[in-house]
Amino acid sequence: MNYSFISKTSNKLSKIQVKSICKLKNQEWKFGIKSQIDWYYKNVKQNDIHNLFFINSKLIGYTFLRKRTCVVEKMPRAKIFSKYLYFDTLILDKKFRKKKLSNLMMNFNNSVIKHSGYFSFLICKCKSLSFYKKNGWIKLKNNKILLKDHLLSTYNGMIFNNKNYTKKKYHFFIKK
Repeated sequence: MNYSFISKTSNKLSKIQVKSICKLKNQEWKFGIKSQIDWYYKNVKQNDIHNLFFINSKLIGYTFLRKRTCVVEKMPRAKIFSKYLYFDTLILDKKFRKKKLSNLMMNFNNSVIKHSGYFSFLICKCKSLSFYKKNGWIKLKNNKILLKDHLLSTYNGMIFNNKNYTKKKYHFFIKK
């Protein structure tokens, strides 16, 4: 099995690659390819990062890292704006699941995040917590997170590549 990873910003993706990403995403979120493509062109910014995982030149995995801004509240009450990567999507082709390939993807994702110089934040369900923890992510206490433009009643926020995270409160903007 010959595999490779590529990381590209949105403005470097070809239309064929965008369509392949949308087909892969439609395996999990069944809105139809046209709807996936419409969502992509409406919500993806030019400098967002797309991590692509190929086996024998077939796209089998994808991660979407969105460059966004948050307000970091440092104690005592000092606020600064900070760039971060919102870890938006992690998907693996259904035919390739349960083969430990997601750990390879996470190693690559973590490497891209470290290389970017930003920290990363994700929102996940309880069933995914152990997977991300195993891959070096740290769960934030809910009282340390405020999602400014995202509606979720219950969620788990996790952070990667950030020192002294316990002494801060984060106001995350997902869409900006």
